[in-house]
Amino acid sequence: MRSLVALLAVIVLWSEEVLGQETLPMIEDGKVPETFEEIWAGFDPRSEPLDVEVLKEWEQDGVVLKVLRYRIGVFKGQKAMMAAVYGHPKGGNDLPGLVQIHGGGQYANYNACLTNAKRGFATISISWGGRIEAPGYRVTPNEVKLFWEGKTDDPNYKIITDWGALDGYHHPNRNARNSNWGDLRPAEWTLDSVESPRNSNWFLCTVGARRALTFLEQQPEIDGNKLGVYGHSMGGKIAVLTAGADKRVKAAAPSCGGISDRDKDNGLLGATICDDVYLRRVSCPIIFLSPANDFHGRIDDLPASVDEIQTSDWRVICSAHHNHQDTAEYEVATQLWMDQYLKGTFTLPQTPRTDLTLKKESGVPSLTIKPDTSKPILYVDVYYTQQGQMDGQREDRDNTMNRFWYHVAATKKGDVWTTELPLFSIEKPLWVYANVVYELDEPITGAGYYYATYTAMKFSLSSMVHIVSTDELKVAGIKGTLKPSLMIETFESGWEKEWFTYRPADWARATHKVYDARWTSPEGAKLALEVRCEQPNKFVVGLDEHAAEVSLKGGPQWQSVVLSAADFGNAAGETMDDWMGIKRLRLGAMERLQQDVDGEQKVLELGGEVVGARDCRLGSTVELGLQHAD
Repeated sequence: MRSLVALLAVIVLWSEEVLGQETLPMIEDGKVPETFEEIWAGFDPRSEPLDVEVLKEWEQDGVVLKVLRYRIGVFKGQKAMMAAVYGHPKGGNDLPGLVQIHGGGQYANYNACLTNAKRGFATISISWGGRIEAPGYRVTPNEVKLFWEGKTDDPNYKIITDWGALDGYHHPNRNARNSNWGDLRPAEWTLDSVESPRNSNWFLCTVGARRALTFLEQQPEIDGNKLGVYGHSMGGKIAVLTAGADKRVKAAAPSCGGISDRDKDNGLLGATICDDVYLRRVSCPIIFLSPANDFHGRIDDLPASVDEIQTSDWRVICSAHHNHQDTAEYEVATQLWMDQYLKGTFTLPQTPRTDLTLKKESGVPSLTIKPDTSKPILYVDVYYTQQGQMDGQREDRDNTMNRFWYHVAATKKGDVWTTELPLFSIEKPLWVYANVVYELDEPITGAGYYYATYTAMKFSLSSMVHIVSTDELKVAGIKGTLKPSLMIETFESGWEKEWFTYRPADWARATHKVYDARWTSPEGAKLALEVRCEQPNKFVVGLDEHAAEVSLKGGPQWQSVVLSAADFGNAAGETMDDWMGIKRLRLGAMERLQQDVDGEQKVLELGGEVVGARDCRLGSTVELGLQHAD
């Protein structure tokens, strides 16, 4: 008995000793890491035990799912634990494994694990921000705060991610003053007591993601040589950081992040944390999902990103008009990429090759597209805009999110598609790229950027974007051949290519056409449109933060609607003075506008979920335009 007690004492002491060992080496003589090599020196993501805790386990549709925690490391003497949802097909073996990384304000979500498992993957969705979405285990910011406050007696209390002495949470952070993403200054919740890149939450979350790779390696149903990483928004950046820092990643698919964080104002940040530092170390196959209007992963930065990576196995996916959201034919690229490089069950066509011709007698640029024809091509679309930033100007977030992309359908001749690109002006640069849309042999179902289940019947591959300066346009003799127009939309065949929606099943649509200089409204103009509806109904026209509700007569006749700026109100009861500065025009069945007025949230609801909304027609004979005042 005495020897048993002695043995237990040794075990306890050994455990305390291991826990006391810091995961990251301490800074000596105040010298902080100044390079990629230095920031990761001394970190071995495999060296510590994972201390896995299973918090909930269940089966669903032949998939084993768990809410669990694993050990991130020991920092400032305290253990940090990452909560996550993990799932794999029941009875599976030699499975490829995926680390899924949520974005800012998002949740670790079981649907990513569930849908991936049905396609033969094991997935861990990590909760670096603290929130979790799983049946019977939902962790909102309310539950996060209960955990911080240690209110274990509260019926809603749940065990979640615990960053220990640090604060790697997000929205909210445990410490209200935490701005340690780009701010490297020390605080009571930072790793280092001096200004250091290891104080950045980007670094901490990447440590957590690398430990998730270790978790996957150690699961008996997984082939540790087939690991991938993907994430959205902030998770897209963390996916790039992880792929650049850890050679265990064999495929990566960042969406809306990981290409544009290139701020060199802070030299220490620029040498250790910024996207380009890690892109230059990405050697695995990588696909960039970058909607053309995305504010966080900007299409303008794709050429530099592709030049920086150390692999020839790359693709880009750029949906026109979209900002930080996408639809099935674009989102499915992540699943196809992992199928190709982790399972070997699919082969994506190569990136479309494009040639932009400027010097033409007509003064109108043209684009030639040579797509990979190894799979059936449904159509080829070309998009171009002149609403990016002028040469040498800093990126304008508002402009990036709202710029309008002209659409032109390419004409096929043999295996080559061509089209002209008429411009409104040569006083602004030109951005142009092509999307080649392919047919899928069979439908693919997955979880999208925000975890909603989608089913794709086709997929899109983009060419690299061409960016042409105003000087280049002028030297080439390009002319502005498009004329100002009062007609916003004729709704002729193909009109939807210049409009967009994130819910294609609904008939509502939006466009940024009114933000383009070609559709500048004359003074005193009115917005006029024709619409018909089989039953009496309501219709809403939205303009940025304002909207107008229109009552519709039922029947086969087209109804004329004429609206002045004063007909559009916002949630605070204010009306528009004029049409200047409008960025987005929306047509739909309902609108819910919100506005903060002196700390109070005002809400205005217009239209409604009306019977027969799908019978409202936006057809080939409808016209939408601006009328001169009488």
